[in-house]
Amino acid sequence: MNHFAFLAKIVTDIRIALALSTILPVGPQAPVNDGEIARASWALPVAGLLVGLGGAAIYSVARMTGLTAGPAAMLAVTGTVLITGAIHEDGLADTADGFGGGRTSDRKLDIMRDSRIGTYGACALVISLALRWSALAAIGKPGPVAAALSVSHAAARAALPMFMWLVPPARSDGLSAGAGQPSGQSAIIAMGLGMLCLIFGLGPSGAVIGAILLVLAGLITGWLAISHVGGQTGDILGAMEQIGEITIVLMVAALLETEP
Repeated sequence: MNHFAFLAKIVTDIRIALALSTILPVGPQAPVNDGEIARASWALPVAGLLVGLGGAAIYSVARMTGLTAGPAAMLAVTGTVLITGAIHEDGLADTADGFGGGRTSDRKLDIMRDSRIGTYGACALVISLALRWSALAAIGKPGPVAAALSVSHAAARAALPMFMWLVPPARSDGLSAGAGQPSGQSAIIAMGLGMLCLIFGLGPSGAVIGAILLVLAGLITGWLAISHVGGQTGDILGAMEQIGEITIVLMVAALLETEP
């Protein structure tokens, strides 16, 4: 493969990752098959980084107009939700409804496929939005907020290919099963990119803490997924992203609070 073909493949993978993670019209013109989605999963942290930078830009502009940290943080969170089309929030809500409302694995999966939102899903959404908003508002300064947004979105998505590689699909159809299983190479590259973002955004010590917390979050989410429905689904991947994102922004807020 020559250098131009290799570069074109990288660009295509990033476009696929952006098309999966956002509503931006940047996907390849040719239809994307399942193998290409699994292959392009390494680029998910790149897509997450761009989403986080979009939220950071919104926050900075809001602060420059004179808004305080609270409203600016809400606008930043709203911006990232709009950029992604709330795809991960939808997954979180469906997962909460399924895990909380179903008695059997099959019933839980049926509930997760229902587009209507229930009590558990509504509560999960409120908690997710409130935690991200309050953490960003507590961080306050535009620089650290930009780092928290960028790193949290990138690192949370960096964990998804490894999660898909290690946790089997819960059903034979659906988004996750259709996307295919990422290769170990794709999963490792995604984790490496996520770690680089953690290091550049939070420094070596913050990166280590963030990586440990993300691993713990992944282990708990994987255990819950297997216990409840026998594996992962597209909705559970969305919930995993939300949990990772929340974990990082809360960690950044806590680290800044403990600084002298």
